[in-house]
Amino acid sequence: MKTDKAIWYVSFAMRNPDAGHHRFARQTRTFTTEQDAKAFARTLLVQTQDVSAGTINPHIPRRVIAPAAITAWAGDS
Repeated sequence: MKTDKAIWYVSFAMRNPDAGHHRFARQTRTFTTEQDAKAFARTLLVQTQDVSAGTINPHIPRRVIAPAAITAWAGDS
């Protein structure tokens, strides 16, 4: 049985209100398509602006989407 390999990741930090002033739990989810990664990133942008994404090595071309560019990237269809 062949399974699809994850190519994209979305990484995000969610503030834990019970953990104090500077504590953030960073998490990463992986996706097989860029469209799935974008859809997930759009849902996260409602909760936090600390979202980044990109391709997982060794996938080429290598892409990294920084938090400053994530809104424009996730808005593309």
